[in-house]
Amino acid sequence: MTLLSVNVNKLATLRNSRGKNIPDVEALSTKILLYGAHGLTVHPRPDGRHIRPHDVHALSALVRNSPATSAGPVEFNIEGYPSPDFLKLIEDVHPDQATLVPDPPEALTSNAGWNLRSNETFLASAIARIKSSGARVSLFLSPFSFNDEDLKALQRLQPDRIELYTEKFADDFDSDQSEATVAAYAHIAKRAEDCGIGVNAGHDLNQKNLGYLIQKIPSICEVSIGHALISEALEQGLETTVKNYLQILANAQNLHAQRP
Repeated sequence: MTLLSVNVNKLATLRNSRGKNIPDVEALSTKILLYGAHGLTVHPRPDGRHIRPHDVHALSALVRNSPATSAGPVEFNIEGYPSPDFLKLIEDVHPDQATLVPDPPEALTSNAGWNLRSNETFLASAIARIKSSGARVSLFLSPFSFNDEDLKALQRLQPDRIELYTEKFADDFDSDQSEATVAAYAHIAKRAEDCGIGVNAGHDLNQKNLGYLIQKIPSICEVSIGHALISEALEQGLETTVKNYLQILANAQNLHAQRP
């Protein structure tokens, strides 16, 4: 079963634009979990332009005190570049998962996967430190910059999961490139799974393209969705939107299971 983790960064961006506590990120995150989401994702950045340290601690407590869903305990995922401050935050908060992304501080949003060959030593140190704190580790990867040398590095690094950077999947969805593009994602997912590494996915996923991705790669453990979900909620309402995503995931899994 593919789980839904809702990235609440955009709620914090809106709040920060006025300098007050509207919208209340913690209160809306409580509702998101009440509506059935399996977890929350945050991506704190050094400039504090959206999620801030106090949010991370508050949401961590919220997740810890939330009742389990039918899929199991609610999970907290923290994304970020593994700087000393980020690693210290992970050790302080003890999230269920830390997703490492290669974003420089000035990046608007995540826009590339890791080059594992050139960052292997750096990542090995970060992975060891995070695992010692008890968190699962996921590495943000793109199929289109991943080769056999990266695979060897991945085998040596042995993160718990990778996260497929799905911007190109979203860009090519419903075009004549969609089959070839999703096949590239399926290929890297299979290679990771053959190494005993689970697969997550995220970036530019929405209600139109998510079902197709899960039908093609039903082994995806978790999707992290924020920008599209919050944007769609402006028209559909937050409860309806979260439940739509949960239904899309369930439908995609059922369609795959029914195939001969």
